[in-house]
Amino acid sequence: MAAPTGIDWEWATRTGGALSKQQRRRLAVETARTLPAMVSNRVRLALGRRGRGALEFAGLRLPDSKLAVAAETEARESLSAPVLEHSIRTYYFGRVLADLDGATYDDELAYVCSLLHDLQLEHPTPGRCFAVSGGERAAALAIGAGAPPERADAIGAAIGAHLTPGVANDLSDPGGFVSAGASVDVLGTRLAEIDEDWVVELLRRHPRHDFKRRVVAAFRAEAKAVPRGRLRWLNSVGFLQMVRMAPFAQ
Repeated sequence: MAAPTGIDWEWATRTGGALSKQQRRRLAVETARTLPAMVSNRVRLALGRRGRGALEFAGLRLPDSKLAVAAETEARESLSAPVLEHSIRTYYFGRVLADLDGATYDDELAYVCSLLHDLQLEHPTPGRCFAVSGGERAAALAIGAGAPPERADAIGAAIGAHLTPGVANDLSDPGGFVSAGASVDVLGTRLAEIDEDWVVELLRRHPRHDFKRRVVAAFRAEAKAVPRGRLRWLNSVGFLQMVRMAPFAQ
């Protein structure tokens, strides 16, 4: 997983996601590395130079294991409509990017982690990052669905990591898959690589439901609840403005 050293699942569960000054500096370096690609992406979008990344919806099979069904049930019962549809779009965007990158990934883990990565986003826990508490909740659900402990830990770790700059560089890792897919939907990252008509169809099937406004409100509440967390730090370097400027109508 391409994340700064020390910002991992052990750190997340031990600290609740509280960053040290040194870790904030590391995140600043990692974030700076993403800027050239983000600028290039926006230029391509402005010029209409879109890639051909897409999936064929007809006949597409989704994971249907006991764990996958449990995750889908939990997502549909626990998430608001905007966050549920975002979580589904995260999986589809992740698959497209993984195919473009030639990344080999565990489809069950990618699906489960995508559906559950924002379980706690709209329910902030004071002093504990939503990605950490959500990862812990998802890991417990996986155990309840009969997953072995190491697979449950992988789910928790992936969800806990998806918020960390740099993780999205490796889509073969479940955390990277989720981070990359979610970044397309939240920020428009790498959107220029994806076929425009396919995106239109994805949004028809899984509409945004005023997602920008809802997610900005959630990010503000999370930053207030976890003042030393990654989201508070991201907001301080312009994350909310980037969400508002994402190349989606809502």
